[in-house]
Amino acid sequence: MLISFVICLLTSCASKKDVVYFQNAGTFETLVEKNNFIPKFKVDDLVSIHVSTLDNEASVPFNLFRGAQEGGITPQQVDYLIDGQGEIDFPVVGKLKIAGLSPEETRVLLRDRLSEYLKDPIINIRLRNFSVTVLGEVRSPGTYPVIGEKITILEALGLAGDMTIKGQRENVMVIRDFDGTKVYTRINLTDKDALSSPVYYLTQNDVVYVEPNRSAITSSALDNRATIAVSIASVLITSTVLLITRN
Repeated sequence: MLISFVICLLTSCASKKDVVYFQNAGTFETLVEKNNFIPKFKVDDLVSIHVSTLDNEASVPFNLFRGAQEGGITPQQVDYLIDGQGEIDFPVVGKLKIAGLSPEETRVLLRDRLSEYLKDPIINIRLRNFSVTVLGEVRSPGTYPVIGEKITILEALGLAGDMTIKGQRENVMVIRDFDGTKVYTRINLTDKDALSSPVYYLTQNDVVYVEPNRSAITSSALDNRATIAVSIASVLITSTVLLITRN
């Protein structure tokens, strides 16, 4: 029994190299981020677009609202769903292809298309369905909404309470969807070069999966063997008791 306990204790321990982020970053070393990530819209994104000008009446046709302002109820602005062709149907202007464009590129496109109707329009654009899912060896797995246009994989792990001691930090997987095509990318968070990874910044609906490390797998295997051993022992004891009772 004592030997089994010692084996479990040794196999469940993780070394420093298994749990420390950015291990090869030197003391007082300045890391210059070279990851020029720009968020892009995708098919099935829900986008909020509000157009305003100094002349409020002129901009009314370019903003869709649901419900009338009656009885103190404020009408809600209608968001735009990017269809399978990467387009939205914008009032007056018609079809606009914005999948693959950044919010700023979309703003420039809209400003150009609205120039014949409005003078110096102010265009506010926001992604409404930005969320990421974090699964596996983290403290609080789940799907988390994102406020803003950017989130790093470290921030996503922070939302999920960070990895447990059993999480494999050098081989975290990010599953990304590109218009129906799934792309699987691995990132090593123990290496400072992770800052340059294409998945260091997450995009909408990304899934981050943290695999269990070797100690977790070994511990699980030992737990299963212990459970089986206890079950066998229980059967043997029960059988022995029945034989003795009958005799």
